[in-house]
Amino acid sequence: MTLIKSISGIRGTIGGRAGEGLNPLDTVKFVSAYAAFIRENVKNSSNAIVVGRDARISGKMMEQIVVGTLMGMGFDVVNIGLATTPTTELAVAMENAAGGIILTASHNPKQWNALKLLNEKGEFLNAKEGEEVLKIAESEEFLFAHVDHLGKVKEKDYTDKHIQAVLGLELVDVEAIKAADFEVAIDCVNSVGGIVLPKLLKALGVNKINELYCTPNGEFPHNPEPLPEHLKDISDMMKTTSSDVGFVVDPDVDRLAIISENGDMFGEEYTLVAVADYVLKHTPGNTVSNLSSSRALRDVTRRYGCEYNAAAVGEVNVTTQMKATDAVIGGEGNGGIIYPASHYGRDALVGIALFLSHMAHEKKKVSEIRASYPQYFIAKQKVELTPGLDVDGILKTVKEKFIQYDVTDIDGVKIDFPDKWVHLRKSNTEPIIRVYSEAHSMKEAEDIGGEIMEVIRQLAK
Repeated sequence: MTLIKSISGIRGTIGGRAGEGLNPLDTVKFVSAYAAFIRENVKNSSNAIVVGRDARISGKMMEQIVVGTLMGMGFDVVNIGLATTPTTELAVAMENAAGGIILTASHNPKQWNALKLLNEKGEFLNAKEGEEVLKIAESEEFLFAHVDHLGKVKEKDYTDKHIQAVLGLELVDVEAIKAADFEVAIDCVNSVGGIVLPKLLKALGVNKINELYCTPNGEFPHNPEPLPEHLKDISDMMKTTSSDVGFVVDPDVDRLAIISENGDMFGEEYTLVAVADYVLKHTPGNTVSNLSSSRALRDVTRRYGCEYNAAAVGEVNVTTQMKATDAVIGGEGNGGIIYPASHYGRDALVGIALFLSHMAHEKKKVSEIRASYPQYFIAKQKVELTPGLDVDGILKTVKEKFIQYDVTDIDGVKIDFPDKWVHLRKSNTEPIIRVYSEAHSMKEAEDIGGEIMEVIRQLAK
């Protein structure tokens, strides 16, 4: 059993003893702490908190506990039921609510669930706010409401409202998509994507939809993280149908993977690159991704004479940097699209609508669009260290050793060489340093990563 308490939320496995997983007692404690934090820190006029969930097997149980706890803390609850993460984020803003809780463990296997915590804007709590919630939970200093002040609950469905918000975006060209008469394949891993993606595509004028795993029962037919090694079924479907493009989402639909018409992976790093290309073509401006994302976004941004900026890893860090630089598009290299014209959150629905608009305008095959971007490969490796070693000291020495290059230390150490980069990040849970590297071939990426790993090993002796 596992329980992980972090500033970005509380996640854990279901079952076992209290304190060893995300079980009913633990859920009540952390939801109560969040409610106490909202009561103290959010000063808008609302007494409502939005709750949405993905289709995990444990979702209904968690929903009932969370809703009841919030009512017990004196908050009214807007329960939107089965809903994507971006739908829940939008619902908080549309309801003018005081906050929101999303019940999803994102791409983790079915035994996991999580509490993802939102502020009154429908955005994730920042590091300081997350720390405060954890402190309140540890102290258990929360005050439950008396019987005359218990909260009330109302149920709403925000899926259609989300879709209409996507259709209303200026750069979503519904007429062009309809005219293109696309055939689209989708893999929704038997979660909430199976509810929303068919509806979205039909609203966009796509009438030929090949559905794979669209029953929202939480029985994931493959590892739910949308990585190439998990997507053989939809790749095969692309080869046996006349689909123009394939879309794959994770269980809470904030990540988007794209499959080319020939069954090849578009590459999760290139979801953001392609959508940014379309957005910049029509609305030039700044872009942002995290330090571990592909350099291809920087290259495409500069093609339009615009400025690219990097943020520390983590969605809240990306959105903070996007606001600071007035970015028109941003996100993460895991297929996360953040489009401020919609909202500051990763949203696969927005990504699909913008990518289909891009396809309709370009009048090219998906494989041809992919070939138009700089070719990069990312290698992901790690160095295991002896417990007790001064990891921060090792990273500082590495930074000094490569100071003649462009070095960034806002999140670990990233070394930008002229034609490649290496990003070193220490794990917060185990004695390892994660080593991400990118170059124009996988061998080059692995080689430069290996060189830095050897430097680390020498320093660790």
